[in-house]
Amino acid sequence: MLLALFIGLFGSLIFIFLHLPLPWLMGSIFATSIAIRFEKIPISSPKIFSSPARILIGLAIGSAFTPEILKYIPQYTFSLLLVVPFTILVIFFGTYYYYKILKYDLKTSYLGSMPGGVIEMVIIGQELKANTSKITLMQSSRLFFVVVSLPFIIQYIFQIDIRGNQLLTTPLVNIDFKQFLILYIFGIIGAIVAKKVKLTAAFLMGPMIVSIILYSTGTFNVAIPDEFLKFIQVIFGVIIGFTFKGVPIKTIYKTLIATLGHFSILAILCIIFIGIIHFYLDFKTLDILLAFGPGGQTEINLIALLVGANLPYITLHHIVRLLIVMNIAPILAKRLKS
Repeated sequence: MLLALFIGLFGSLIFIFLHLPLPWLMGSIFATSIAIRFEKIPISSPKIFSSPARILIGLAIGSAFTPEILKYIPQYTFSLLLVVPFTILVIFFGTYYYYKILKYDLKTSYLGSMPGGVIEMVIIGQELKANTSKITLMQSSRLFFVVVSLPFIIQYIFQIDIRGNQLLTTPLVNIDFKQFLILYIFGIIGAIVAKKVKLTAAFLMGPMIVSIILYSTGTFNVAIPDEFLKFIQVIFGVIIGFTFKGVPIKTIYKTLIATLGHFSILAILCIIFIGIIHFYLDFKTLDILLAFGPGGQTEINLIALLVGANLPYITLHHIVRLLIVMNIAPILAKRLKS
């Protein structure tokens, strides 16, 4: 596990040297993706760090909900309502593409096209006896395309400089570490409670809710240390890189080609909805892109954190989309024929 993290870190340093976008995340993804093809390298996915890292991201997201920000939330209503038709269209066209064009079975097509989390869709697929290995590859490929393409879009289209080893937030030496430690303990409690009540993405959502309460009331104002946010990127970069471990190159190649068609559909729908919202509501284009970007909630929020986007706006949209997906996915899937 430590060797895997070291390889991910090495990839990040190479990306920093080459001045490429989001080096801590992207570098670790690419280095790990290459390393897992060599079976003699004794590495394993650092999933044990995933939950503590998600807690930290949840706290960081919640820290954006300051008293000043909260008064703008009513302005998001129309944009949030548009998440409903957007999600339905993504599912409909995705299912049609996989089922009618690629001839996948209906349940696999439906669950594979869901703009939800990889783990959640696989769990539902297991319960409904769908092809979980194929669903995993479909969902992972979509996530891979989104996470890989967004930094380059941000860097070269939006002209936001996210290259190299830039300062993301306050360095550790300037942090009130006692206050941060207390905050993290609250985050752990929030994660445990969220897990107990079976809240979706508990280790992200629980700490985020706790953090929103603490920051919006002015109880806490400590920043998440810069070094921690960078280490989180390496962790998730390595985990994403491990997605295709043990899968034959031919299978990966075919799945990526197949998912590229679905990704193109997602891109077209995103452009349409971005245009509508930007024209009528005049929100920033990058904020809308990240709000409607069909990647994993953790990964998109992490990118939003790194580029200084409107976190409350983005987070609320992903929560609504996740609620829609997690409620309609199992209900409709049970009625579909294999």
